[in-house]
Amino acid sequence: MSDQTELVNDLAPAGVLRASINLGNPVLAQGTPDAPAGVTVDIATEIASRLGVPASFLCFDAARKSFEALTSGQADICFLADEPKRAAEVTFSAPYVLIEGVYAVREDSPLRGASEADAEGIRIGVKEGSAYDLFLTRTLAHATLVRGAEGTTVFTEQGLEVGAGVREPVTAFVNDHPGFRLLDGRFMEIPQAVGIAKSQRPEAARFVHDTVEDLKRSGFVADSLRRTGQTAPVAPLA
Repeated sequence: MSDQTELVNDLAPAGVLRASINLGNPVLAQGTPDAPAGVTVDIATEIASRLGVPASFLCFDAARKSFEALTSGQADICFLADEPKRAAEVTFSAPYVLIEGVYAVREDSPLRGASEADAEGIRIGVKEGSAYDLFLTRTLAHATLVRGAEGTTVFTEQGLEVGAGVREPVTAFVNDHPGFRLLDGRFMEIPQAVGIAKSQRPEAARFVHDTVEDLKRSGFVADSLRRTGQTAPVAPLA
């Protein structure tokens, strides 16, 4: 059996590479479940092409659902932040793009910098199961998390002190809603990577890792981000 055949058996046992796509993160994916687009769709398509199989896309509105699709065997690859809790079940490539977690507050908030949000009496809205939910759950010492469909939605609907999210959509929220502003700085950098099941052979993980590095090196990832109007930086080569 050739190495290529073994890789296909590993990563696309049904003869199709099933990619779990999170439409809830507009930096990574856009469009609709019937017609997804964006850097994750482009990377999945290229990985499938190198395997010699077609790609299919399972689209979700949240990272936790995308994660569950991989770990339950519905999907063959996923595109998620490399978070310790997820890494217990997923083998991640090196990151392909870096995004930032930021906070939104009302204009009259006394808070100025991201580091000030972790204080007693501060409630922070987060998207349930997102990378920043997992990170803040692990790192906050004083503030309280309130989970919902979107960090900015639960922030406004429940009258919280702070809303958390990815820089690009939170910036768009602030620009579209007078009376709100961003806190200075970021509370985390979120490395986005390609993941496969932990049970896969090391050769499969190496193939995914090497393909991602090649796509970063060649400008493929940068071109994909630029075509969809994204400003997040490509991750450095590993």
